[in-house]
Amino acid sequence: MVSDRVKNMAESATLAMAAKARELKEKGINVISLSLGEPDFKTPQHIQDGAKAAIDEGKYFAYPPVNGYLDLRQAISKKFKNENNLDYTADQIVVSNGAKQSIANIFLAILNPGDEVVVFSPFWVSYSSLIELAEGVPVLVKGGIESDFKVTASQLAAAITPKTKAIIYSSPCNPTGSVFTLEELTEIAEVVKKHDDIIVIADEIYEHINYTGAHASIGAIEGMIDRTVTVNGMAKGFAMTGWRVGYIGAPTWLAKACNKIQGQITSANCSIAQRAALVALTTDLGPTKKMAEEYLRRRDLVKTLLDQVPGFKSNLPTGAFYFFPDVSQLFGKSDGETVIHNADDLCLYLLDKAQVSLVTGDAFGDENCIRISYAASEEDLREAITRIKAAVAKLS
Repeated sequence: MVSDRVKNMAESATLAMAAKARELKEKGINVISLSLGEPDFKTPQHIQDGAKAAIDEGKYFAYPPVNGYLDLRQAISKKFKNENNLDYTADQIVVSNGAKQSIANIFLAILNPGDEVVVFSPFWVSYSSLIELAEGVPVLVKGGIESDFKVTASQLAAAITPKTKAIIYSSPCNPTGSVFTLEELTEIAEVVKKHDDIIVIADEIYEHINYTGAHASIGAIEGMIDRTVTVNGMAKGFAMTGWRVGYIGAPTWLAKACNKIQGQITSANCSIAQRAALVALTTDLGPTKKMAEEYLRRRDLVKTLLDQVPGFKSNLPTGAFYFFPDVSQLFGKSDGETVIHNADDLCLYLLDKAQVSLVTGDAFGDENCIRISYAASEEDLREAITRIKAAVAKLS
């Protein structure tokens, strides 16, 4: 028998929907998948070449240090300082097998049973499951579409209790594409400063896919560096999802705790992936900027197309590569065969009738929305939304 832990753990909705799409594709059905948060670009060639060079050197086949090679951690420390105005030394960096492991390490390191974590919602699907895995309690604080899905400082203040141990948010946000401004984060920081024992977990994995012209890190605000864990990684901005390189900058005590946990679970990240990450962080960011420019062009295209779909209400995301439209106007409608009771039904309906794979917003904390990834070709995006529009038109 499996443990209660596994029984109670939700399956990742994004991976589940991707699996259903794959099953249909294997049957010869032309499914367009807009469900996964995965860049459709290849890892830039100079990063690939860096990995090949590391293999050819023949020096990187042994176990690396659990928290990552020193030169990579030094490069991350320098990146934090130069790009984010964050002062983390190399000893405060832990390199992990993706940002997901980084976040799991943090929760396992700081949570005791019953401790609460305030989660800015909508949120990335794994936050709540990882909190519960560490025997904590996720406390969801919701930002609606009218506020670009952003939680306010006053909402945060109202959610904090004596059991609150941490706060977690992403900016740019998965699933909404929203970006917190420095002013908004400063207001949030002022709330946090009133509580001595609360840690802020800032997930900045989409940092480079930001259309506002200015990325803000809460840890750079005066008085916040010693109570902030900054999470980042190589997956999104460098199209390195499969390389599995994530990292944190954290207060020393917490970095040591995460290192201890990781040492018992996986040990270090792959040696060659780390060498590729070092190249990515210390060389040309040109390919990353070009990818971001392409995502911006796609965002504008998708916004125009979605505005033509009846029952879809979309704001304008300012980062990442997602739309998170409110589709509640379609609830209760039917094509004569299927009744759309909720966003789950709509996603299954669109997979069946339009052969487009999307993800229900319920998994991200908003039951009225669905998530659409535009990390896909323009051709696929145009075709997918054309199919969606036609399928939705049959609902009345």
